[in-house]
Amino acid sequence: MSGPSSLARSAGILLHPTSLPGGGIGDVGPSARRFADLLGEMELQWWQMLPVNPTGYGDSPYQSPSTFAGNPLLISLEDLVEDDLLSPADIAADFDDASVDFETVIPWKHDLLGRATARFASRPPTESYEAFLDTNLATWLDEFSVFMALKRAHGMQPWWEWYRSLRQRQPDALRHARDRLADAIEAVRIEQYLFDRQFRRLRGHCQANGIRLIGDIPIFVAHDSVDVWAHPELYLLDAEQRPTVVAGVPPDYFSPTGQRWGNPLYDWSRHEITDFTWWTERLRRSIGLFDQVRIDHFRGFVASWHIPAFEPTAVRGKWVPAPGEELFTRLRSEFEDLPVIAEDLGVITPDVENLRDTFDLPGMKVLQFGFGTESAHSLDAFTERVVAYTGTHDNDTSRGWFESDDPDREPERHTAMTVLDTDGSDFAWDLIAALFGSVASVAIVPLQDVLSLGSESRMNTPGSEAGNWRWRFAWEMLSDDLVARVAELVRQTHRA
Repeated sequence: MSGPSSLARSAGILLHPTSLPGGGIGDVGPSARRFADLLGEMELQWWQMLPVNPTGYGDSPYQSPSTFAGNPLLISLEDLVEDDLLSPADIAADFDDASVDFETVIPWKHDLLGRATARFASRPPTESYEAFLDTNLATWLDEFSVFMALKRAHGMQPWWEWYRSLRQRQPDALRHARDRLADAIEAVRIEQYLFDRQFRRLRGHCQANGIRLIGDIPIFVAHDSVDVWAHPELYLLDAEQRPTVVAGVPPDYFSPTGQRWGNPLYDWSRHEITDFTWWTERLRRSIGLFDQVRIDHFRGFVASWHIPAFEPTAVRGKWVPAPGEELFTRLRSEFEDLPVIAEDLGVITPDVENLRDTFDLPGMKVLQFGFGTESAHSLDAFTERVVAYTGTHDNDTSRGWFESDDPDREPERHTAMTVLDTDGSDFAWDLIAALFGSVASVAIVPLQDVLSLGSESRMNTPGSEAGNWRWRFAWEMLSDDLVARVAELVRQTHRA
């Protein structure tokens, strides 16, 4: 799947790098390369990740201070030891690797990254570092490094709580900040270089194993981000740079008050005036790291639910059109073979399907959703032009879904057992087998389902503010027999 016009029959695993074993939190170093080796042994072709940007509120990869930057927490300390930027003694620590303890890991790892960047800065700059700066400073890195240095100097307060002169980016205030925080700014740049170098090493290792990477782009950005601070004109903000409207979705069967996400919304007229330069650079950065990218909440390119910022729920919002056709025409002119997967879940209207199909973008199907009445996600509704999943990071695990004691799920559970012709004793693998055997060109399975894990291993529960993004696995879970079982299913369903 080098692009949407060439969806080859294939399969892969959904796993965020933070879920890899070792070091308190998974990273893109040796453990990631080892996982890529296992994917190759399974005869899989895809590794899908969640956004690899820095995390923000709630440790969520979908609430980031930058849509361009990499997450320093994903930098491998072992690789920094290999680079002589840290010593083995530096990284010796005892963590419970059953889950990510963000409260402990974040300060510990930031301290070590501070030591590593200081050692890097004390040496003559390398050619690769200079090349990284030349490529990225003008488009995003300069603004991000200043922004993060300021955030750290302000105890990580949101930027709208800084002095007015900094909130409004007054030139004299910014010049003074650059002088005062020069070392901190350089440290952020070095962090980003180290992330970039390690990630590209991982990508090269994956390519050598025949593995391609799928990334994830949230459609909206966080208010507390360099994207909004540096380019407030691109968003619907008031004179104090506060959102006038925020993103969400309207009330539906699942939520009588809808969902109020709180992200600022785009001033699309300004994006059109700039010929969508920000979006073009955003996609360029993503496909510089990934072979394919999923864009979350694709329907927002047709219309977004605008909720007045003062409203506590999503009830009193309204749909406001977005220039999706104009945007994707621009992106197609820049990237001839758009490597984009459209996340078209939820209530999708014909105009959303038309935008997706006009630009020949594959959509998504989630088999867990496929056992309700006339579901658009049933196996019968699958086509070759989809990327299909047993579940996503927002779903319960397949075993957890099946074993739920929710009485409202009983009809769907009965339908699933009938459709899959199973007694449910190995439900996750029944679902995987059905997915791999379907007509969908690409089949992606969360690793939790391969491991037949229950609800305790769920990655995220939408609407909850604690306990998410923490799940991790251990190497012994991926036994030789299990690896062979995946490989055999790949061959049987002609996805090799």
